[in-house]
Amino acid sequence: MLTGLAIRDILLIDRLDLVFRPRLTVLTGETGAGKSILLGALGFACGGRSDRGLVRAGTRQGMVTATFAPPADHPLRAELAAHGIAVGEEIVLRRQVAADGRSRAWIDDVPVSGNLLRRCGDRLLAVHGQQASRGLLDPATHRALLDAYGRHGPLLAELDTAFARWREARARLDALEARLAAARREEEDLRSWVGELADLAPEPGEEEVLAERRRRLMHREKLAALLEEGMAAAADAVERLAGTRRILARAESLGGERVRRALEAVDRALIEAGEAESGLAEAARDLELDSDSLERVEERLFALRDAARKFRCAVGDLPDRLEEWRRRLDELEGGAEEVERARSEAETAGAAFADLAERLTRARRAAAGRLATAVEAELPPLRMERARFRVAFDALDPGQWDASGAERVRFEVATNPGQPFGPLARIASGGELSRFMLALEVVIAGLDPVPSMIFDEVDAGVGGAVAAAVGERLRRLSAERQVIVVTHAPQIAALADHHLRVAKTVDEEGTRITVETLDEEARREEIARMLAGVEVTEAARAAADSLLSPAGGAAR
Repeated sequence: MLTGLAIRDILLIDRLDLVFRPRLTVLTGETGAGKSILLGALGFACGGRSDRGLVRAGTRQGMVTATFAPPADHPLRAELAAHGIAVGEEIVLRRQVAADGRSRAWIDDVPVSGNLLRRCGDRLLAVHGQQASRGLLDPATHRALLDAYGRHGPLLAELDTAFARWREARARLDALEARLAAARREEEDLRSWVGELADLAPEPGEEEVLAERRRRLMHREKLAALLEEGMAAAADAVERLAGTRRILARAESLGGERVRRALEAVDRALIEAGEAESGLAEAARDLELDSDSLERVEERLFALRDAARKFRCAVGDLPDRLEEWRRRLDELEGGAEEVERARSEAETAGAAFADLAERLTRARRAAAGRLATAVEAELPPLRMERARFRVAFDALDPGQWDASGAERVRFEVATNPGQPFGPLARIASGGELSRFMLALEVVIAGLDPVPSMIFDEVDAGVGGAVAAAVGERLRRLSAERQVIVVTHAPQIAALADHHLRVAKTVDEEGTRITVETLDEEARREEIARMLAGVEVTEAARAAADSLLSPAGGAAR
């Protein structure tokens, strides 16, 4: 509910702080007293139109702060948390407009966009009146309200699950079709590439092997000479070491430990020299046995490198490319079957969704009939016995279906016989619109999560018993939610739980708007003024007493 409103330098209001309480509150005052300015300031704080003309003359900026205390389970709390705004028991909407027209907005002192402020305001406050275009006047809210009225929650949950399955199946089908189409577009290229690489038959690591062989072949003659020279030197070293060993073997018994260690060292060197000689001989034999010609090795190496340049990859990646293209050709051959299976699954999921959507449509149409009957039953006491109300359905194309169903829903009215049905805001006049909204709100009381409502001009053009009927419905509605009413009807004012009087004062400092919370005596005098006009008479006061007594209206 709305708990407080603080206005600073807005139009004729320099400073105003108001406290609002639960149930039914009325705002009264003479015509032109400033009630519309008060409502405009509240609408501005909740995301309504901003204009530099709102700033009080002679000041640099104006500001309005609206404080709400919604229920602990109100869905707005989760929505704000998703935006990183953690709120407590109260939610504070604050908005500022400068004299140059620039505006800023905050929710609980966190700067926010105007769109987020408006969405937040729409969740907290519904304004019904000639200038209002929020709450139930927004067709975007009508489908959810009809579903709440028809108690379609379980069916909606089933539909949401079916839609998710259908969407997943369609996404898989779309991905497979796109992949198959791409593969078919390049099928000819793929077959050509696979044929070319299959003929080439690249092997992993082949480039390194060929490069080493090429290097060896390029220096084959020089290498052979060096190997021969190395083998001769190694053989000479072996012969010399063998001679040295024979000498040391004869000296071992005479030379003692030192000669023995020298002999062991020569033995080790003789072994190493022999291994070197064998290794050089083996290398020489391999060189003689290598049948590759330099031309053949270079031809293969250059063919691999040409292919790598053509296919824009490293030579070492050519085997992987060949396998990938072969796999894609295999997918192409089996892809059509996979696409057909996916299409069958998507069609099955779509049919399941369509069946549930049709069930929901039938349930909605049945609920729409009940809702229209209930709303029209409320209209005759509000002097709208010739008016009609209906719920219109707009079927959506399958491509527009979503988790909420296969149609849009609109509330429409016709205020006179022969008049076509049309949107609430366009067909009904100010007073009719407020009374239509009142009838609708009474019927759906408890279903709409908006905790606070404002009715402006709900009593326009009515009086007597009709005004009393309006007041009785407002009072019934206030048992479910906070209701604030701007009224000129004493019958409505007398039924309120709380009474605020708006007045315009003119003095040397200028024109200002003031708001006074009325006690019982002041309230009696205000209702008498509303009954009598300019001059309050004792008869008017007696009539006010009659309206305020339990017998004069609904029991409080």
